Amino acid sequence: MAVDSGDAAAMAVAVTGTRTVAPAKTKVTLATFDLPYITFYYNQKLLLYRLPQGAADFQDVTARMADALGDALAYFYPLAGRIRQEKGDGGALYVDGEEGAEVVEAAAEGVSVDQLAGEDCGEEAEKLMQQLIPYTGVMNLEGLHRPLLAVQFTKLKDGLAVGCAFNHAVLDGTATWHFMSSWAELCRGAAAPSALPIHNRAMARSVRVGLTLPASAEAHEKTDPNGPKKPLVARVFSFSEPVVARIKANANAALPPGAKPFSAFQSLGAHIWRSVSRARELGPADITVFAVFADCRARLDPPVPATYFGNLIQAVFTGVPAGMLLGGPPELAAGMLQKAIGEHDAAAVTRRLDEYEAAPKLFHYSDAGPNCVAVGSSPRFRVYDVDFGFGRPERVRSGGNNKFDGMVYLYPGRGGDSGGIDVELALQPEPMQRLEKDEEFLQIAAA
Repeated sequence: MAVDSGDAAAMAVAVTGTRTVAPAKTKVTLATFDLPYITFYYNQKLLLYRLPQGAADFQDVTARMADALGDALAYFYPLAGRIRQEKGDGGALYVDGEEGAEVVEAAAEGVSVDQLAGEDCGEEAEKLMQQLIPYTGVMNLEGLHRPLLAVQFTKLKDGLAVGCAFNHAVLDGTATWHFMSSWAELCRGAAAPSALPIHNRAMARSVRVGLTLPASAEAHEKTDPNGPKKPLVARVFSFSEPVVARIKANANAALPPGAKPFSAFQSLGAHIWRSVSRARELGPADITVFAVFADCRARLDPPVPATYFGNLIQAVFTGVPAGMLLGGPPELAAGMLQKAIGEHDAAAVTRRLDEYEAAPKLFHYSDAGPNCVAVGSSPRFRVYDVDFGFGRPERVRSGGNNKFDGMVYLYPGRGGDSGGIDVELALQPEPMQRLEKDEEFLQIAAA
C-alpha cells in the first residue's frame, strides 16, 4: 500500500533545536612580533595637503574623511579596539572592542603649507609641526586605556594637515601605509579597499607570551640605564635621484667581478652611518652600531602575504669600531649592512622569536646599541599616493615620538620623486650642526 507523501515528510524531519549564530568577535591576540614595541611610543605621521581653489570647505572635507575613516575601521578593526590583558598582570595581550578612533579638529590658519613643507624648514616650523600630530609622548602600553589610532585634522591657511598616531604594538610601517592608502581609496569613493587586510596573526607566530607591564610610561623610563633622554634636533636631508645614484656608484666602484652589488638602501645607509659617526667625533675605538627594522613578511617560511596586518619586523644589527668604519672605504660599511640583512633569513627570525619568548623583555631606546644609527620606515612605502580626493600630499613627515639619538626615517623624495630619498634624522644639537656643514655627507661638491 502506498504511503501518503505528506505523512512521510512529516515523519522524516524533526526540528531538534534553533539558535542564532553571530560573527566571531574581533579579538586579536598580539603576536611575539608585536610585543617588543609595547614600551615604544605611538608612531606619528604627518601629511600636508594643499587644498585647490574651489575645493569644498574644511568642514565638508573633514566630514567626508571622517566618514571614510569609519568605513576603513570596519576592515582594519584592530585600530578601533583597545589593548587588553588576559588574567591580569603577566597575561597575554590582545586587542578587542569597538570603542573607535579619536578624531581631533584644530586650526592654524596663519600657517601656510609652504612654511611646513618647504625645503628650508627651521626650528620654529619643526616645533609647530609637532603640534599638528596627536599623542606626543604617549607610550604604546597606554593603549590599554586610550584609542589605538588618533587623527588630527588641522586647517591651514591654504591647506590641510592630517596628523595620525598609531599604536606601534598593533602595527608596523607596512601595515600603517596599507591602512592609509585604503582609507584614502574609500574617501575617493571606492566600495572596498583594493587590498583587504589579513588579521590572523597566528600565520606569523602562534605562541602566546605573557608580559608584566610597568605601572606607567614614567615608571618604565626610570629604569633606563642611560638615564633621561638628551635634547635632540630633527632635520630632513633630501637626496635627489642623481645623488642617490652617485652614492650607490661610489659604494660599488671597487667591488670585484661577480660580487653582489650593493643596493641603493645599503649604499645610502652606509653613507649616513659614516657621516653621523664623523659628526659625533667618535674615537677610533668607540663602537658604533647600525640597526635596520627589517620587514620579515617575505623572510618567513612560508612567507606571509604583504597584506598581513600587524607587526612583522625585527631589528637587524651590525657594529664596528669607528676607526675601522671611517678609515675604510665606503664598500666596507655597505658590505656590513648587506651581510647583516642577507643573513637575517627565516632561521634567524625564528631564533630571535625563541629568544624573546624564553625571556620577554621591555625595551628602551638604549638597547639599540652604542652610538647607534637606526633606520625605520622605507622609501618603498608609497606615502605620496595617499590621495583623499584633493591631490597628493605636499610633504610627509614623522612626529617626535620614537626619535632617539641617531634615529632615521627614510621616505621617497618629496612629491614621490622617482629614485630620490628624504632622510629624516634626529641627533643631538652639536653633531647635527657639524652634519649640516659636511659637504661630503650632503654631496653638494660633486656635480
